[in-house]
Amino acid sequence: MSTTNPATHPPDDPPTDPSAAADDGRALRRMQFGWYINDWANAAFSATVLTVFLGPYLTEVAKNAADANGDVHPLGLSIRAGSYFPYTVSFSVLISVAVMLLTGTVADRTGRHKELMCGFAFVGSIATMGMFLLDGDRYLLGGGLLVVANIAYAVSVALSYAYLPGLASPDERDAVSSKGWAYGYAGGGLLLIANLALFQGHEALGLSSGTAVRICLASAGLWWALFTVVPLLRLPSRAGVTPARAAALAADKADAALAALATGAAGAAGAARADEPAAGSLRELGRTLKGMRKHPLTLLYLAAFLCYNDGIQTVVSQASLYGSEELGMEQTSLVTAVLLVQVVAIGGALLLGRIAQRYGAKRTILGSLVGWVVTLALGYFMPAHQPAWFYALACMIGLVLGGSQALSRSLFSHLIPPGREAEYFSLYKVSDRGTSWMGPLVFGLAYELTGSYRSAIISLLVFFVIGFAVLVKVPLRRAIEAVGNPVPERL
Repeated sequence: MSTTNPATHPPDDPPTDPSAAADDGRALRRMQFGWYINDWANAAFSATVLTVFLGPYLTEVAKNAADANGDVHPLGLSIRAGSYFPYTVSFSVLISVAVMLLTGTVADRTGRHKELMCGFAFVGSIATMGMFLLDGDRYLLGGGLLVVANIAYAVSVALSYAYLPGLASPDERDAVSSKGWAYGYAGGGLLLIANLALFQGHEALGLSSGTAVRICLASAGLWWALFTVVPLLRLPSRAGVTPARAAALAADKADAALAALATGAAGAAGAARADEPAAGSLRELGRTLKGMRKHPLTLLYLAAFLCYNDGIQTVVSQASLYGSEELGMEQTSLVTAVLLVQVVAIGGALLLGRIAQRYGAKRTILGSLVGWVVTLALGYFMPAHQPAWFYALACMIGLVLGGSQALSRSLFSHLIPPGREAEYFSLYKVSDRGTSWMGPLVFGLAYELTGSYRSAIISLLVFFVIGFAVLVKVPLRRAIEAVGNPVPERL
């Protein structure tokens, strides 16, 4: 039985047997496909729920429950009904920070990345399917389901990111990460097409618009659950390892189980292990947070990402609210615009991935941030009740959305100490894909103070400007060398 620590095991030597190399290549492609489909699965929640339907619908439900002043009172607080959705997103992220950090530590400690990733995915999908019950003035139910689903989504995706170092060499990660994002936008876009058809034809089907929206919300949960079965079957339990190493780890676990049964100690060992991970992982989490201070350049990059990606995700999660409340867009126009974002983002992710191969990921990301600033400025001045202009804005968002996020993910994978992928990516996920909290908070406060969603949308410029300035200061080559990882040929 092997006693090698899988978290610190060196990379496998290249196989010399051609048949072994072919088997390893097939196993790697199998793992990559399972990882791509995980993005395909969870993108339904991001696109259908966070980006399109839930913001305007939950706002209407909150307005149904509002008092004469237009306020609702969750947990005894008094807030405008129009701010309820962004505030709920912010609250869910504040909770998810602690959950992600603890879960990431447990995953790295136990090697149960897949089980935890898929478990949280199923919890999130069930909460999303429960949104079918959201009607009338049940804004508290909607907020509760959103909190559960968004936390589960954040944790599941953070754990999936931890697989990237084992799925590609340093020079191939930009391409693999970009392909994963492209799969995600394709999956989310395909479901949006079906939901758009349903919403447009709801009268012919004898459905009210509210019922159609609730069916669309529930469909995202069902889609998420069904396609999560693919990564459950194709990914190894431990993230960040090559196919050969994953097979060796599986063999080690089998040997350990047989040895325990042979000595009659399986029950006692299982009980001891059941108590150990929780307390041990809390101690390990404390050591991890302290240890991060040893890698200040990694933290500097993370600070840049958390800043500009808060802006990105707030634009994504609040775009439909801005379109409906400020620009007077109908629900059909909102769904069409987000569908355009999904379709254009597929090409945008692949295009920026190719640009990064020539000019480096850092410079490509910086260029995309300039594109975000221009997009926000155009959105601020956009005339109301003009769907064509809104669609043009959606295309601009799609062009820079997928690439900026895919390259940010692959770039961060180089800055993580080996064996700490889930823990570090849990920090990374705090601000990824619609789970940001500072952006929605600023957006909500700006609307609270001015009563204008135009002021709220332009207030997000600060996140892109600060993120750009901080990213420029990060010496990537020195940061990668500091954590002991090989430096890619082009940065």
